[in-house]
Amino acid sequence: MFPTRALLGSARLTLFTRAGCGLCDTAKNTVLKLQKRRSFEYVETDIMQPGNKSWKDVYEFDVPVLHVQSVHNGLPKEANLSDARKLFHRWTEQELERLVDEAEKAQPR
Repeated sequence: MFPTRALLGSARLTLFTRAGCGLCDTAKNTVLKLQKRRSFEYVETDIMQPGNKSWKDVYEFDVPVLHVQSVHNGLPKEANLSDARKLFHRWTEQELERLVDEAEKAQPR
């Protein structure tokens, strides 16, 4: 996991990426552009790094993938498949902001 974090807001965005991925670079720029206006926790996970095999098995042919999750009292601590809102391949800043809004409004489970 690449330790790019900004601990703010009540949403966590996890970008699943890999080196040399042009779509991943575009996706990251979209996330960072929104982060200039909104506060949320941001984490990048390079699926090709040792220790990320479980994510590689899921997303090897799909990166970039973005998980947008609600964070209440610091939970969940990391990305998971079950409760994340997901964006695949290409998305706009407006689509991303809509998911962040949904995550921030979600009630704790």
